[in-house]
Amino acid sequence: MTADGDTVGGPATYTGNRALMLDEALIFEIGDKNTTGVDLPEPDTNAPNRLGGMERAADIGLPGLSEPETVRHYTRLSRQNYAIDLGLFPLGSCTMKHNPRLNEKVARMPGFADLHPMAPTSTTQGALAVIYQLAEWLKTLTGMPAVAMSPKAGAHGELCGILAIRAALEARGDARKVVLCPESAHGTNPATAAFAGYEVEDIPATPEGRVDLAALEARLGPDVAAVMITNPNTCGLFERDFRKIADAVHAAGGLVYCDGANFNAIVGRVRPGDLGVDAMHINLHKTFSTPHGGGGPGSGPVVFSEALAPFAPLPFVEKTVDGYELVEEETAGDHHQLSFGRMTAFHGQMGMFTRALTYMLSHGADGLKQVSEDAVLNANYILRSLEDVLFAPYADSGPCMHEALFGDKGFAEGMTTLDLAKGLIDEGFHPMTMYFPLVVHGAMLVEPTETESKAALDQFIGAMRSVAERAIAGDQSLKTAPHYAPMRRLDETLAARKPVLAWSDPGLV
Repeated sequence: MTADGDTVGGPATYTGNRALMLDEALIFEIGDKNTTGVDLPEPDTNAPNRLGGMERAADIGLPGLSEPETVRHYTRLSRQNYAIDLGLFPLGSCTMKHNPRLNEKVARMPGFADLHPMAPTSTTQGALAVIYQLAEWLKTLTGMPAVAMSPKAGAHGELCGILAIRAALEARGDARKVVLCPESAHGTNPATAAFAGYEVEDIPATPEGRVDLAALEARLGPDVAAVMITNPNTCGLFERDFRKIADAVHAAGGLVYCDGANFNAIVGRVRPGDLGVDAMHINLHKTFSTPHGGGGPGSGPVVFSEALAPFAPLPFVEKTVDGYELVEEETAGDHHQLSFGRMTAFHGQMGMFTRALTYMLSHGADGLKQVSEDAVLNANYILRSLEDVLFAPYADSGPCMHEALFGDKGFAEGMTTLDLAKGLIDEGFHPMTMYFPLVVHGAMLVEPTETESKAALDQFIGAMRSVAERAIAGDQSLKTAPHYAPMRRLDETLAARKPVLAWSDPGLV
């Protein structure tokens, strides 16, 4: 290894590759735009033109590759991606858990995968039964009487809940304009409230990382529409005073929105309805294993209290003596006339519904409870295994829940959380969530989930200890990490402010 920490390991190669770590060029650099990957005969000039004026006026500049070249290019790129199928994915508050292949098999069954949203309900009884049964599970697990299944992601679900709160307040002629968001809430909470037209005000945290109940009570008044609180919160802690918070908000005439993105930590242990929650979204693509990331799709059903159930959006599935019916605007009638409207054109994400219900039925009620217990156990194992080498600001606040939070206090001068994260890439791990929550300087948020074995956790802990000790010692090779990744470190500031998102032909620049 050289002085700057780069790898020597043998002579330079002609290709730039290092064994099976391939140096992949851009597809424009591989292909020749003056050739094509297939041979086509010249068109008959006497044939009628059916393009209707849409003829190509000039060369569009796309590279021509053969099929093997194209397949190899994208396969080589895919090998440079990190995935949950390759190793532990420690992103905090993201629950990047293993997705059982059984879920995928069920989601691809005929009748689910190829179902058209406008098919008559008489031909979709099985799919409607899945939606209905999943909704019943969600209501049972949360202790809430109603659920909207159509929201397609967590933030979409947040908006759904806030719109229901606004509809309920408007129905009673109450023009409240402020939503309170604790410092330990997810960043999407204040963004959602602002998007819905509310003024957002912060509520500080206590030194132990939980909502300051006294500060919250002091701010409550006739202008406060709701509080949006994440529980367990982004510091990885359960809000012990949640019931007191809910009672205080209700006494002041407001409503309680709970961000359920961290529900994975308490399923089978705590029912949010018992805590006084009025609305809460549930990330099916986190809590119940359906795929997370890669651009979607997600799914964020929202459960409602009795106070908000009449204002829930359409559509929903209703069980009748004749089977299952999809209740929409035309069929809502008098029993759901207060609905604030729709969140999406159709009925939600069918693939996510089938995966989530499969996961629930596979585990059963006792299995889901064990999932939460194992997730909490794994997070605490990481917290206690690293608190002697990494600053853990809330280690004395009691057991953490789903995630362990660390900070950069104690690093050598000039060393940052970013440097540790880049060093972790060299160890073969995707970095944890960095610099969030903002209440901890240089935050490192680690969520192992329940799907990791002790052996996997021990390997990750060992890697974290090694890189942390280097940061504390001021090892300058971390400043140029990663050294073993396909690409070296970018200029983070330049990449954010002046991103290069399109290829330009060097001959035309």
